Amino acid sequence: MSRPRQTLVVGPSWVGDMVMAQSLFQVIKGEHPTSTLSVLAPAWTRALTERMPEVDRTFALEFSHGELGLKKRLQTARMLEKEGFTHAIILPNSLKSALIPLFAKIPLRTGFRGEMRWGLINDLRLLNKELLPLMVQRFEHLGRPATEGAPPPYRAPRLTAHPAAGALSRLGLEKLQSPLLALCPGAEYGPAKRWPTDHYAKVAMNRIEAGWQVWLFGSENDRPVTTQIQAHCCGQCVDLAGATDLGDAIDLIRLADGVVSNDSGLMHIAAALGRPLIALFGPTSTDHTPPLGERSWALSTEQKCRPCFKRECPLDYQACLAELDPERVINRLESLPLVSRE
Repeated sequence: MSRPRQTLVVGPSWVGDMVMAQSLFQVIKGEHPTSTLSVLAPAWTRALTERMPEVDRTFALEFSHGELGLKKRLQTARMLEKEGFTHAIILPNSLKSALIPLFAKIPLRTGFRGEMRWGLINDLRLLNKELLPLMVQRFEHLGRPATEGAPPPYRAPRLTAHPAAGALSRLGLEKLQSPLLALCPGAEYGPAKRWPTDHYAKVAMNRIEAGWQVWLFGSENDRPVTTQIQAHCCGQCVDLAGATDLGDAIDLIRLADGVVSNDSGLMHIAAALGRPLIALFGPTSTDHTPPLGERSWALSTEQKCRPCFKRECPLDYQACLAELDPERVINRLESLPLVSRE
């Protein structure tokens, strides 16, 4: 008798990528509904995976960025070997990300070739970028038998939010009595992806004058950006940057009647929560990592230099985002459909 299928997915280390990985989890559970699915990823991802009903367990991967840590990888592998995994899917392309499934003696290890990983991965896939232009398609491909044909339509991520009452209470926020706009002006990838703060402020003031509340979301690293927006708005926004953990942000963004975001992890979260979303793209492209929600709209400008995928703009004038007029965003906000918060 064959062993029950138990899959371990080595997950990505970026918020947006982990959100998109839920599409793979849906594929695995759809094709193997009685199997168990575990995720091995940085500890912070638990706030995401516990909101993904497909994930049965999450194992924390405790490594700093770029750390090889062979001893720790061996220790982790020995622990995972006892779980009896039958399949591993390795989403990152790095060589070191394929080591733990090998050391854990997982029989079938699936992944793209990446950093010359022959031998480490025994179900090795060669990436056809023309056939699989979207990252979500590439993730889903690894959950299916290898095929040369066109991929089926992708499954959009669907995060489950928790009731926000606890987060509202901890942060001293009252129950909403008016429409809410969530602004996500940060971008961990780099400053080139950030829409100018004065543009965000113009959008915020427009909605405030229309009777909306405006909340600013982001990490502690985004505080300088949100502080500038607050200054432009004479302190009329609620600045939550650095005040929420990732779980709180998920539950609070679920309350938003509209979201405006740079191309960031919070953009993918808002899309996966089904919130009406306006996503602002500068140096990056919707041809690879668009927001995947059915109520998502991406805005960009036509520039000869974009998409450049740079972390910092190599030019003095960041035209791709500076020339994205706030009026375009305001006009789109005014036409957003009303969506229940329930």
